[in-house]
Amino acid sequence: MTDLASASQEELHETVIAQQATIELQQTQIELLVAEIAALKEELRRRKGEGTKAPPAWVKPNRPKAEKKDRKLRAQGYARRREPPDEIVEHAVERCPDCDRKLIGGWPHRGHQVIELVLPQVKVVEHRMLRRHCSFCHKDWLPKVAGMTLGVQGKRRFGISVQSLVAALNGAFRLPLAQIRRLLLETWGLRISNGELVALTDGVVAAGEKALHALREAVRGSPTVHGDETGWRQDGANGWCWTFATPTLRYFLYRKTRGATVPEEVLEGARGKVVCDFYGAYNGLLPEIQRCWAHLLRDLHELKEKAQNPEVTAWVEAIQALYEEAKAYSCPNALWRKRQRAAFEDRLKALARPVAARSGAPPSVLAQRLVKHLGELFVFVQHPEVPPDNNLAERSLRPVVIARKICGGTRSDKGSETKMGLFSLVGTWTAQGLPLLPALRKLLLTGSAA
Repeated sequence: MTDLASASQEELHETVIAQQATIELQQTQIELLVAEIAALKEELRRRKGEGTKAPPAWVKPNRPKAEKKDRKLRAQGYARRREPPDEIVEHAVERCPDCDRKLIGGWPHRGHQVIELVLPQVKVVEHRMLRRHCSFCHKDWLPKVAGMTLGVQGKRRFGISVQSLVAALNGAFRLPLAQIRRLLLETWGLRISNGELVALTDGVVAAGEKALHALREAVRGSPTVHGDETGWRQDGANGWCWTFATPTLRYFLYRKTRGATVPEEVLEGARGKVVCDFYGAYNGLLPEIQRCWAHLLRDLHELKEKAQNPEVTAWVEAIQALYEEAKAYSCPNALWRKRQRAAFEDRLKALARPVAARSGAPPSVLAQRLVKHLGELFVFVQHPEVPPDNNLAERSLRPVVIARKICGGTRSDKGSETKMGLFSLVGTWTAQGLPLLPALRKLLLTGSAA
């Protein structure tokens, strides 16, 4: 009996020891899992931007999630409304599916409108000039009919509707000549050679010669003109497409040079302010210049990212804060605006000159640029109609850049002149909100689209 009791105690002791080992192992696993959960939470906070490291000053904070509100009732619906139909097609079951009896009559249950595009057809109009005889004078007479009376430019076979469409496709929608030929052939069955397409676009620019001259003069007389340039290849050689733009005008021209002679040529006698980047070709202009802050801010941000230096970061942020303060400034008094402009220039000089003197410092190049163009950075403070950036010129160049990527450039001086003329006319009409095809037709008929 004593042996059995001692054996049971030993087994119980071994069981307790095994359970204690199991508990210790489980506690170790729990500690490891808790540590892993904490690491995962920290990683999740880091990915969501909730870490201890503060985001850079230029990063905009996320918008707080707004509470979901009930949808606001609109005064009217903006879905396409049903329109008076030009044609009605009725659909009905002819025979009963169950008994095969013929069905007649019926009433409208529901309708579905489909909007189709009816392509116009090519119309050949033959104009016949009748010769008539005067029995009294004994002379024959022929009518003198001008080309515009016939709806055609000069002695062309294709009318101004075809010419306007070709010019719009090439100048506004940037279709190459081969694609225009294909579109005309597949849509209207109209065959036109590449040479005739070129002649049609040349004719549009020739008809708009006076309009282009007036456009150039209007740009010169504008209170604010934006200037910029981009590359343009002619016959495989590099050249430049220049733009001079206002909110309602676009003027383009091609030149083989990127020198100062081009802005001097276009803006000769200009009376307004010129907004441009820091390219040296604009330095000698007589009108007052506003340099683009968008370019400057990008360079400052790039400098801060590359330097990773607290001193450089503080210097850059001080300039950015000064610009934001100048941009927010507003005053109806012209004299106070002029004084405030001088005050901003003095504050920027105090920031830039000490850094510009350190020739080896990373921000010295940008600081020297600020000192050099100090009088051209706060023109917008004194003259509120002048924007502080050159975004308008860059937006006006965007269609040219897209066209360059599609066609690769032009092949001759005549082709470049035609292309720039189309860009100028089409860009101006687009900026003014005019429909292109009616404007082109009016230009061909009257020489003006105004």
